[in-house]
Amino acid sequence: MGNQAARRHGLAANRIEVIMIRKTGPLRQVRPFSCGFTLALLLLLGACSQQPTINSETLSYDGAMPANLAGSWERDYSRGDDASLVLRRLYSQMSRAAQQRAAGGPYPGSSDVGISVKDASSIQALARLADEITRPDVLTISQNEYEISVSRKDDFAMLCEFFGGVSKGTDSPYGTEICGWDEDQLVSYLTLPDGLTVIHRFTISDDRNNLRVVTTVASTTSRLPFTLSRFYRRFEPASSEFNCIETLSMKRVCSTGEINP
Repeated sequence: MGNQAARRHGLAANRIEVIMIRKTGPLRQVRPFSCGFTLALLLLLGACSQQPTINSETLSYDGAMPANLAGSWERDYSRGDDASLVLRRLYSQMSRAAQQRAAGGPYPGSSDVGISVKDASSIQALARLADEITRPDVLTISQNEYEISVSRKDDFAMLCEFFGGVSKGTDSPYGTEICGWDEDQLVSYLTLPDGLTVIHRFTISDDRNNLRVVTTVASTTSRLPFTLSRFYRRFEPASSEFNCIETLSMKRVCSTGEINP
């Protein structure tokens, strides 16, 4: 991928900037954190498990899976959303809604209206989580007639299981995940503690060389969900320079040339 494009986009994506809101005081700075803290953030956002909510029409399909997403995918930093800009737009949207509510209150026409600290903190937490979840720059997708596995570099993998064309939910330390097909889009619903939901939509291009992943994070504590789009390009991973076999002595032997057992 282009290093310059990655740097330009990464500077914005790795730090969601602080927004100052009238009447609420300054928000605390949103600091980037490693993928190792993803689970900790998820657990902090809730405390009790729930089952995923999914449209029953997407839970099953006839025949073969509607699309084949298998392959190695690297992030296309020249496309996709900037988390800071999306957060700004949401703040503006929430501020306009607050002003409209105030217009019907006891002091109509007041311009000194802002977002509450609770609302600002809730959407900021979702923005941090969405940015963290979508940070991996390489996806490895394996697919057969029963399951789809999405491995993400330095992060937890997604797993979608289907039996007889019907989706089956899977449990993990993060929560409960269930998948479905919305026409040719693979949709993953991950339900986390206390009403927190992460939805991924995978769409492959007609030439099968580009992949779009739209991630939406929603919570019962936030008025609005937070959505980010990421784009990926297919690539062929470099093959290993070594060929290896297990010998009878249970030792692993590797060579850059052909190995005869």
